[in-house]
Amino acid sequence: MKNLNAETVNGFGDEWSRFDQSGAPEQELSGMFYRYFNIFPFEIITQQSKGFDLGCGSGRWARLFADNVGELHCIEASEKALEVAKRNLSEKDNCVFHLASVDEMPLEDNSMDFGYSLGVLHHVPDTFEGIKACVSKLKRGAPLLLYIYYAFDNRPPWFAKLWKCTELFRSIISRLPYGLRYWITQLIALTVYYPLAKSALLLEKIGFTVDSFPLAGYRKISFYSMRTDALDRFGTQLERRFTASEIKEMMERAGLSMIKFSDSAPYWCAIGYKK
Repeated sequence: MKNLNAETVNGFGDEWSRFDQSGAPEQELSGMFYRYFNIFPFEIITQQSKGFDLGCGSGRWARLFADNVGELHCIEASEKALEVAKRNLSEKDNCVFHLASVDEMPLEDNSMDFGYSLGVLHHVPDTFEGIKACVSKLKRGAPLLLYIYYAFDNRPPWFAKLWKCTELFRSIISRLPYGLRYWITQLIALTVYYPLAKSALLLEKIGFTVDSFPLAGYRKISFYSMRTDALDRFGTQLERRFTASEIKEMMERAGLSMIKFSDSAPYWCAIGYKK
């Protein structure tokens, strides 16, 4: 395994072992699934389609996606996370599990009818090579859905500066022992995520527009998901961010065309088709 950061992979193994998503409300997961997949062309896949979920983590998206297709290859670089996914997907007999990094996916080139990778390729050393590896597994014309962290290119300048301030905390917390980083991030969820999210909800209810309010995206999200994402955000060592134009350029260079971005959060979700 070359295109991975071992400490980041181990961190996600710890995260999904602690948050296997059994505590997340089903309606909330379904809503999140829709926001990620609302630009995915479900109309072109069938019960005979075969594809992959790169970086399946706990299997939360595969559980909602698998019934649409004939075979779903769940690929994960963390052994601990893959065990969680196997438990969560135990009733899905069309899921196939692989312990592998993006550069070592055990799939034949030009063999897959679709692919998706959500929240993964900004955590590898070479994001472009990761996209390229995904494209190599697709048949011609097959779609690839990606979610890659945005560089706040659709936000006001002060928003990006505020985020920069949090980077110092992430650089410190993500290097602590797993148990310690867990408890610190849970405290952040309680004292930062929850108050800001609920303040945004209150402001929205009295008539304010809260789209640019810090953590407003969590205003209708459970505390369980806030806790999960706080550990994700501050407990992960390697994180890269890209503008929409940078993501589009990488996707095109990797061999994708007809690229389309979702116009709603989370940013950036993009779909492209193998040339």
